[in-house]
Amino acid sequence: MDIILLQRIGNLGQIGDVVSVKDGYARNFLLPQKKALRANDANRRVFEANRDKLESDNAERRTEAEKQGETVAGEEIVLIRAASNAGQLYGSVNVRDVADALKAKGHDIDKRQVIMGSPIKTIGMFDVTVALHPEVEIIVKANVARSDDEAELQSKGVDILAQAAEDAADARAGEGFQEAIDPDRELGDLPAAESDGDEAEGSEEA
Repeated sequence: MDIILLQRIGNLGQIGDVVSVKDGYARNFLLPQKKALRANDANRRVFEANRDKLESDNAERRTEAEKQGETVAGEEIVLIRAASNAGQLYGSVNVRDVADALKAKGHDIDKRQVIMGSPIKTIGMFDVTVALHPEVEIIVKANVARSDDEAELQSKGVDILAQAAEDAADARAGEGFQEAIDPDRELGDLPAAESDGDEAEGSEEA
């Protein structure tokens, strides 16, 4: 379907561009949300008659988004979740979780503005994109942890999962520790301490 864009759409074009998209994308998303018009003669005339106002309104919204971005960009949200020892979440963190956490910190963010390629499924620090306007995107930090203490450590740059793996490796190494054997000892000889003990026992029996 050919459409006329009423705002900038990533990977499609700018206001006023006529582009071709899949029918389902147009009917289910672009047209209902008034992001585009069907590209026919009547709508082209309507668009051209309102182009100046559309561009002016867009510029105003962009300016407002840029101001909002100054307060939201770089914000860190803490999301406490249950997870396994390996750091796998029992569930996941999605766009609604991020939006709700930002709202709790006083930011007016809708879940539709949060862009995540896929839900977060492990503990750690993650960059999440928030589209405040089609031309204004900022990054916030999602600090996903099992406790407030873990979240604080991650906020300071500590990699909890790497630290846990290192601690586990140290523990395994400690369990496998054995007393060093004298390399000069003859095969079949007892260690010095045991040999002395045997001689002492022999003397007592004599």
